[in-house]
Amino acid sequence: MSMTEPPATDSFTCEVSADLAALSMIAADGSCTTLSAEKLRLFCKCAHCTRARFDERFPEHFPGIAIVEVADLGYGLNICFSDGHNRGIYPKSYLASLTDH
Repeated sequence: MSMTEPPATDSFTCEVSADLAALSMIAADGSCTTLSAEKLRLFCKCAHCTRARFDERFPEHFPGIAIVEVADLGYGLNICFSDGHNRGIYPKSYLASLTDH
């Protein structure tokens, strides 16, 4: 993860790394913050993942997880992972906040 300031939530673009292991958020000023695919998967807040956490069935790690597809919804991103999980919608403000974890 980059130690730069998180980008403003309304003014960044996202790119998936060539190895599919990370998502970079690039601000209008060119600064870049990167989040690993594993971190994104671990911090998914969809109902399925939230329930799995509640039931203590949510994994502690996702080794080797990859980002296989990203759909820009305007206010956030729908990220699909190599384990088949595709329910997570990550609002841009939430993505920016993950750089602090």
